[in-house]
Amino acid sequence: MSDYHINIFYSDEDAAYVADIPDLDACSAFGQTAEQALSEVEKAKKLWLSVFTVGTTVHQNAAK
Repeated sequence: MSDYHINIFYSDEDAAYVADIPDLDACSAFGQTAEQALSEVEKAKKLWLSVFTVGTTVHQNAAK
């Protein structure tokens, strides 16, 4: 599985950390800590790829 760039930032509006993967449309997750958000987005990435790779083009410009 390719590695994808992950953004992690604190959202004042949500009062939580947000992690998202720009190359995977709408793949994001929240956590009370940055580490928790990262762990959750890794789970979301696996699910996203298992659902959307069948019949869908996934961007392959991920960091290597």
